[in-house]
Amino acid sequence: MSESSRPCKNCHKRTIAKDEETWNLVCKSCGIIQDFDNYDPQIGGITGAVGTYVRHGSAGSGSVYNYKESKDYHAKILIDDLMSQLGLSNKSSDVRGMLYEITEGEFGQGRWFEVCIGACAYVLMRKDSKPISIVKVAEIVKCDIYELGRMVYRAVDFLDIKLPEFDIINSFEHYIKEAPIFSGVEEDIKGRMLKQGVFLVQCLVKWYVTTGRRPLPVVAAVLVFAAQLNQVDLTIEDVAEELQVAVVTCKLRYKELLERLVKVARGLPWGEDVTVKNIMKHAPFVIQYMELKSMSKNSDKRKSFNDVGVDLDYLIDDFLSNGNVVDIKSDLQYFQMDPSLSIEIPNRFQISQECLAMIYTKIKNQVSVLESANSRYSKEMETKSTYDWWQGESEMSKKLLVKQILEKDVGLTTTPPSFDRGCLANERRKAKIKAAKRRIHKTMYPSDAGSIDKIEQCPVEHVNGGKKRRRKMKVDVDWEDFIIETLLLHQVEEEEIEKGYYKALLDLHVFNY
Repeated sequence: MSESSRPCKNCHKRTIAKDEETWNLVCKSCGIIQDFDNYDPQIGGITGAVGTYVRHGSAGSGSVYNYKESKDYHAKILIDDLMSQLGLSNKSSDVRGMLYEITEGEFGQGRWFEVCIGACAYVLMRKDSKPISIVKVAEIVKCDIYELGRMVYRAVDFLDIKLPEFDIINSFEHYIKEAPIFSGVEEDIKGRMLKQGVFLVQCLVKWYVTTGRRPLPVVAAVLVFAAQLNQVDLTIEDVAEELQVAVVTCKLRYKELLERLVKVARGLPWGEDVTVKNIMKHAPFVIQYMELKSMSKNSDKRKSFNDVGVDLDYLIDDFLSNGNVVDIKSDLQYFQMDPSLSIEIPNRFQISQECLAMIYTKIKNQVSVLESANSRYSKEMETKSTYDWWQGESEMSKKLLVKQILEKDVGLTTTPPSFDRGCLANERRKAKIKAAKRRIHKTMYPSDAGSIDKIEQCPVEHVNGGKKRRRKMKVDVDWEDFIIETLLLHQVEEEEIEKGYYKALLDLHVFNY
């Protein structure tokens, strides 16, 4: 036995030595066996505590599993728990297989492994074209969406998976069928909302509203609009909370939807009366016009009543069904045939756009007078007027390919918002170049120039709320003006400056020694 400098726990003397037979530390003064880490000595005979032998590779006290087996077991428990919270318990085995491939059979522990589980679940659902929100996954995994996004990118790259594009139509159908906020809506109304929503979503795709944007706020905007169109009490805050997207972004997409519907309404005879504030009142006519336009053939150039795009029969029937009386003799003059129109089908009722506008104005004035005298409106008739306008026969009410969507005519052809902003920025840079050339000329030839402190910018068109306005701005010369002057003095072409790549042009023409 060799003595140790460690003091005894009983007598505190430094007379501890190791027994060569039992390998226990024993005090030679008092004979007490000393305790040490991960060792419980057998004291007390048969009724005493049972000792635990610790060896390298053991998983714990009394465990029959080694370290790797225990880690795999805990990883399986964690995967099942997170997948259950995501509502994807039936996909646990598939996610486990993906993790096994990524970690090469080692799995893992810690926060990074939980994030990896969420990333694999998201990749699996996207691969199967099933709608799932990355915000929801990040919330359950308790990580940032950007951290989860980086892990998704790494998982996709490692597994060499090509994810399909986000299917906005499938996402819209999923939420309108499965979301709890629509659980109380009748099935026939829900079916109408589904067709109308698909129609509007594909119109927004055609109008480039979804290009370069997050798709879920667009889905939320269409859900709210379809709900309001069918008298379903729903707010945009409720939908944003259900889809877990920002309310501000949803309101912006909703406003863009209304603005484009107003532009479509400009094609109607009374389109000048339609604004963003009253578009919901005119929405049935506008959408019916869009539906009929999408069903018309591009090769059919006939100017017939059907091509006007508004169901005049419905308009008159609905007007008369409310107890209104029309002086037929005085109104027959508005229904006279336009001699400039060719009659190809004798039974087809043809009128000109001007006559239709006069009819609408007259009926509208009479309705306003009668409504002021009698404000009672039958609930049954209101329901009829709400639902009878929708036909749902257009191909745009079904899921189409992007190429097919772009070929359809829905009454409005527009360009991407980014393209519009690019054109405005290009015009702004042209104005700045013109002003810079004027300043350079006045500096080089002072006899021809008067002293000015501020430069009047050229008129630039600004798009605000669907209306174009021209305004003149007086601003001080800023850094962009100095850069443009420098590039002009270095003989840089104006066409190159208009593109706005200032840093590249400075490196190429100014700082290239």
